[in-house]
Amino acid sequence: MQNILGIDIGGSHITMAQVHPEKREIIGSTYIREHVDSFEPREIIFSAWVSAIEKAIWDLAKEELLIGIAMPGPFDYENGISHMQQGKFMDIYQANIKEELAQRLSISKDQIYFVNDAAAFLEGEVFGGCVKEYKRIFGVTLGTGLGTTFYDGTVATDEDLWDSPLKDSICEDYLATRWFINRYAELTGETISGTKDLLEKPEDIQTKMFGEYADSFAEFITKYVRSYDPEVLVIGGNIAKAYPYFEKRFTQNLIENNIHLPVKISAIFEDAAILGAASYALKKSKE
Repeated sequence: MQNILGIDIGGSHITMAQVHPEKREIIGSTYIREHVDSFEPREIIFSAWVSAIEKAIWDLAKEELLIGIAMPGPFDYENGISHMQQGKFMDIYQANIKEELAQRLSISKDQIYFVNDAAAFLEGEVFGGCVKEYKRIFGVTLGTGLGTTFYDGTVATDEDLWDSPLKDSICEDYLATRWFINRYAELTGETISGTKDLLEKPEDIQTKMFGEYADSFAEFITKYVRSYDPEVLVIGGNIAKAYPYFEKRFTQNLIENNIHLPVKISAIFEDAAILGAASYALKKSKE
């Protein structure tokens, strides 16, 4: 059996697990999640990553190991070089992460593959999640940011639609968590941290806000996703967990725009990027 480690790197964490390629699932006993502050200096970030990886692969032969890593962009995924200049990971800007990890782990850089985090989410859902039987799939992650990805039957690609125009701003301003925070403050003068908090508020404010959100999400699908002609839409991210609260209005909007698109909610959520990174590494290693 091929030894594969799937890794998901975010602004505040590194999460990973070994993946069983035949069963297409995470090996639960190897799951590791550790806090890593992306604003720390380069050496602290690399040391934390390597320490976590070493814990996850302690029982594996390194010469037979494949590592797939899901990373946010902007990033040179082929060469493993960060292009993030603002916000998170500023101190590893232009660092060759592939070479750094290979050297510190004493493996070949040819054993390490990087993939966009949104694309990894969809690769994971295709590999071991809720859309295994489909060929043309559009994936959206709704959370702190907006991720968009398309699977054409072979590979998932990052469609990078987050900053495309919508209403009087960009898509992410209407579809990410900050919209709920800002809109709730506008309506009530009070603060919430996201949809989880909203679900504890009075039903009338929930109905109003989820209705407005459904309208924006449907407008986004109509304007940008319809042209991909997907067989199915798969939704992940924390906001997807509240989908039952805006599903009816959302699907009604789609039908009014003559869009009859099945919707699947992620089956594996946080684990999708780990599975996807691992399956991507496996796929690329065979090319």
